[in-house]
Amino acid sequence: MNIMKIEKKVISNLPKCYAIAPLTYKGEQHFLVAAEKRDKCILFDADGNEKDVIWEEPGGIMTMVQMPGQDGVFVSTHQFYSPNDSKEAKLVYVMPQEEGGWKVTTLVELPFVHRFDIIERNGVKHLIACALKDDHEYKDDWRFPGKVYTAILPDDLTQFNDDNQLQLKVLKDNMLKNHGYTRSVEDGVITSIVSCDSGVYQMTPPESADGEWTVKQLITDAASDAVLVDFDGDGEKEMAVLSPFHGDTIRFYKKQDGEYKLQYEFEEKREFLHSIYGGDFAGKQVLITGHRKGQRDLMMFYFDQESKSYKMEYIDKDCGSANVMHYVKDGKDMLVSTNREIDEAALYTVTAE
Repeated sequence: MNIMKIEKKVISNLPKCYAIAPLTYKGEQHFLVAAEKRDKCILFDADGNEKDVIWEEPGGIMTMVQMPGQDGVFVSTHQFYSPNDSKEAKLVYVMPQEEGGWKVTTLVELPFVHRFDIIERNGVKHLIACALKDDHEYKDDWRFPGKVYTAILPDDLTQFNDDNQLQLKVLKDNMLKNHGYTRSVEDGVITSIVSCDSGVYQMTPPESADGEWTVKQLITDAASDAVLVDFDGDGEKEMAVLSPFHGDTIRFYKKQDGEYKLQYEFEEKREFLHSIYGGDFAGKQVLITGHRKGQRDLMMFYFDQESKSYKMEYIDKDCGSANVMHYVKDGKDMLVSTNREIDEAALYTVTAE
């Protein structure tokens, strides 16, 4: 039985659309959608109307993040076209220009940079950047595990360019198939949840600019992506994991004696699991995930209090979602999905039954 009614609106047919990010621009709620291959980045308003084209190419966009407190300014990956074609990948910063258009400038060249974030703690902006691998010589070469890098970002990014790049330091190395990244807020502090072949790690930024990050391994099972959410409402977060890298298994872990133990595994295998969101959706704590091969469905999992078990509902079918993003507009829950496998960006709106 469906627990909510969801209306779908196709907002773009951008080929191989992949990355999504919220962007506050001119004081208003917007979001970005960008292509994995050599194609555009598009700016939409919160109703899903196309407002501008940020760039026509080069594409290869895995992640985009707004610079905290700066209207319309964001950082983006460029030229990560696939795990086999990303040696030229880098981070750029993007600024709207008064006369129109958007200026794109190199922040730092970082081969295979896949996911990253900008986390603010006690007024300090920390960049955390995750490289899928460290080097590459032939197709599907995984001999060089990835790393996680950090740096402190100044408020003024304009000092950085091709000739003066941001200096990074290694936070953690030896992270094979370093793919997954989500946020989790713990006691008011934004932490990074990073997933790779050796498990899921929680990385917490320091209290001050001269402090050190802390790294805690939550599980040792191979993971592609993970989220921490209190699904069952007992006051402690469970962990939902897509496993292994680009894998087919959906698992839920619960804390027992201070450690995460496997609680439930979805009985159906879903090939090439990829998109992930964990958190509030129309009043429920949910996991939303989509897979890019096979049936290519977009699914929502939640904990049913009556049966004390996890349930699944479909949001969409045969769409091949690469990434999803949730936001609230005029009291309504909205979900953007880049349905990469059918070249479609879609906006789903929850309406009352």
